[in-house]
Amino acid sequence: MKKELLSPVGSMEALKMAIHYGADAVYLGGKKFGARAFAANFSNEEMIEAIFLCHLYGVKIYVTVNTMIYESELDEVVSYIQFLYEHHVDAIIMADIGLMKICHEKFPTLEIHASTQVHTHNREQIAVLKDLGIKRVVLARELSLEEIKKFPEDIEIEVFIHGALCISYSGQCLFSSLLMNRSGNRGECAQICRLPFQLLKNGQVVQTEGNYLLSTKDLNTSPQFMELMNSNIKSFKIEGRMKSPAYVGFMTSFYRSLIDRYESNESMEVSDEDLKKAATLFGRGFTLGKLLKQQNQKFMNQITSNHQGSYLGDIEVLSSKKIGIRLKNDLHQEDGIRFVSENKGMIVNFLYNERDLLISNAKKGELVFVDNKIGLTKKGRVMKTLDKVLEERLQNYEEKKIEITMSLQIALAFICLKIFDGVHEVEVHDSCVASSKNCPLTKEQVIKQFRKLGNTPFVLQKIDCNLEENVYMNVRDMNEIRRKGIEKLIQKRVEREKPVICSVKEEHFRYDEHLEITASAWNQEQIDALVACGVSKIYVMKEELYHQNLESGVIYRTNRVQSRTRYPKANPILLGESGGLFQSSAIKYLDYFFNIANHASADYFVKHGVKQICLTPEITDLELANLLQYYPQGNPFEMIVYGRLEVMILNHCIVSMNVSHDKICKACREKDSFSLQDSHGNVYPLWMDESHRTHIFHGEIRDDILKIKTYYQMGIRKFRLEFYEETPNEIIEVVNRVKQELCITC
Repeated sequence: MKKELLSPVGSMEALKMAIHYGADAVYLGGKKFGARAFAANFSNEEMIEAIFLCHLYGVKIYVTVNTMIYESELDEVVSYIQFLYEHHVDAIIMADIGLMKICHEKFPTLEIHASTQVHTHNREQIAVLKDLGIKRVVLARELSLEEIKKFPEDIEIEVFIHGALCISYSGQCLFSSLLMNRSGNRGECAQICRLPFQLLKNGQVVQTEGNYLLSTKDLNTSPQFMELMNSNIKSFKIEGRMKSPAYVGFMTSFYRSLIDRYESNESMEVSDEDLKKAATLFGRGFTLGKLLKQQNQKFMNQITSNHQGSYLGDIEVLSSKKIGIRLKNDLHQEDGIRFVSENKGMIVNFLYNERDLLISNAKKGELVFVDNKIGLTKKGRVMKTLDKVLEERLQNYEEKKIEITMSLQIALAFICLKIFDGVHEVEVHDSCVASSKNCPLTKEQVIKQFRKLGNTPFVLQKIDCNLEENVYMNVRDMNEIRRKGIEKLIQKRVEREKPVICSVKEEHFRYDEHLEITASAWNQEQIDALVACGVSKIYVMKEELYHQNLESGVIYRTNRVQSRTRYPKANPILLGESGGLFQSSAIKYLDYFFNIANHASADYFVKHGVKQICLTPEITDLELANLLQYYPQGNPFEMIVYGRLEVMILNHCIVSMNVSHDKICKACREKDSFSLQDSHGNVYPLWMDESHRTHIFHGEIRDDILKIKTYYQMGIRKFRLEFYEETPNEIIEVVNRVKQELCITC
């Protein structure tokens, strides 16, 4: 299988560096609907230019439209995708199921890739994606290579191989949205996971090694890259649309070299110098990731969430005015450095030698001095976080050239130029050849003139010239024929077949409209209280608790991470992930993790037998009204009006990592209560599931009960209560409040 190197692009400069440093494909976003809203991104005019450049150089271009889509945005986003489709992007990366459904039907030749935000982590989910016409899936970064090797081979697999990691499984996270009103599902993540937290046990602080308990190291698979090359992975993806062009250039070149060396049966050993450059450009410490089974301290960086850079040296001399550093690596003026002892950084504006003379650079082993303009008081290690010389060298790249061959046939009143790039061939004919016995053309003159390719993207490897005797062409005509030939070849390289656009017929379904109060429960006391209150549906995730209460009519709620979609014999069932859609014959409801915010997403699942859909808690009242306008005669929606929401799920046990340090987690199985506390004193409860994954719940309880009448008038008939730690009396009080708003007699 031919492997693909996929590079991140956040600007036009980064795009050019990715192309010229050897990317097979790039991924980038427009000004809207991309999961990196704060990158520079591309206007429509810039997007057209980017598509042209990529196709000219034989590089594929994938555009991210991978956010949750609101109802009011559907027409606009479909129009934008049509614009991209008509300008021949190679694929669109999507996360919204409804958008996939529409585009698969409307643009039948459009290649769609399922974003990592789709949360694909088991084989059963692949069947759903194939039904939606997906050609490639970007798998969850929590999967190991052994797990990936078991995936079916009839769909392309893409994985991240380098860059920042998201601690929340598949990047599905409500933390930023609920805490700062910046939706990670809509590309506005505030990176709450990079902030400090304390671990609490029964309300008391647990001493941990560092307070950045949710901050991962950065992924770097290069030391074991051969294992990935030997796998069923099609595309190797570098993270970094928010990173500098220099970072994009180096990482592309770095992994290009590894892939090329593998294909040439050369050594793939990674040099310390390359690892140092990678760390200097950006790194929080490196990990092989879950992909190559690194856990705990090898995966997390709890000491700091900042860019750390590469080791530069140690402080030998420290005063209020100067800092003396014994260098272990070279240092230049205008480099960036960070002092580990106090986590402070600076740019080296002035660099001094031991005689206190200004210098522009210093070598490994020398003692140098910098101004103590940051008030440093502690000695320790020094890291280089910016390498000016490296960045300048990367920016002064040699432009990629496309090898071509030429064939010339020249005779009286006839010339034929053929140009071939290995795939495409073009011809140019003309009659501008005259007779001349006094100064006939020579092959040397012809070849010299046709070799002049100037600033075109081509380089001539070979030219054959069949020249009749006693003929003549002027230089201007030769230049014009060469120019026409090059223009035709460029056009041939960038042209694509005309896209097909189909009309889409909307489907309409009947829905159950009877009024219901639904609720989740985590213990027997809560279930008993909910049964006594006459709640219509009670959702239970703990399997033992579910089996104990079958006679009470409880509904099994699946974990949103399912290595295998094997559920207890439950009917109905509340799905937390899509793998059960085609696997379970039970009546199916959808949990709020599906991020449903438009009718196309809802209708896809209804078409496949889903009877009830919990709307995303991120939906605004305005967007709810827009959505419900599509359903004037009933809808399948359930809406959360009370409760503590799950903000993220970690693929490891945060308790065992910081408390027990056991390979077999025991601490989280005790009856102690664990939580996280942020710097503002907000407390976030933790629950460790049977697979020892950590579920983090929001610090505040959402209470929209007073808005129930408004929601009822808008068309909502199913109101959900997300109980977690509430006592039976508190549950009864909340349920009665809901009934009162709905005018139901208790």
